[in-house]
Amino acid sequence: MTIRVVFVSPATSSSLRQARFDDGASIDAAGAALARAAAGTLPAAGRVLVSPGVRCGETAAALGLDALETAELAGLAVGRWRGLTLAEVGAAEPEAVARWLADPTSAPHGGESVRDLCERVARWLEKAADGEGRVLAVVEPEIVRAAVVHVLGASAAAFWRLDVPPLTATSVSGRGGRWNLRLGLPLDRAEAA
Repeated sequence: MTIRVVFVSPATSSSLRQARFDDGASIDAAGAALARAAAGTLPAAGRVLVSPGVRCGETAAALGLDALETAELAGLAVGRWRGLTLAEVGAAEPEAVARWLADPTSAPHGGESVRDLCERVARWLEKAADGEGRVLAVVEPEIVRAAVVHVLGASAAAFWRLDVPPLTATSVSGRGGRWNLRLGLPLDRAEAA
């Protein structure tokens, strides 16, 4: 049996535009309008899930989805850096930022390391593989990155090499422990996934 998981990245927010660690900000008007315009273009799914963050919930609602909040798909916990811009943290803690970006096991902010995030998402994805059909999940970009790292069997160091644009779909399908990847689909073409 094959399971297909379609990960949808959230619409833009002021935090995203400012390179700010998630601060619970709402999606912006332009992002909300784009999400509403994409409503109805996503494939039908047996389960619809959403990361607990504000922008994911608002994106799911703008897409017209009735989604179940799923704690395992929460964004990367960045501890005391939450709400700060990368520039602010870089100015205050340059060595910590450099270590965090270079070493996936590092969590100088007191939150979760990139490796821990990748392992959490891998566990969720492997558990999801026990099912069949299609799962649609509106998730933070780092969840998409972690899923791609797992599907490709890549090192967690590859995490920072992956860009996930707003309102795109990344699809993974699996059967028998083998995964295939289709990424970066605009939402108006996600149905083909």
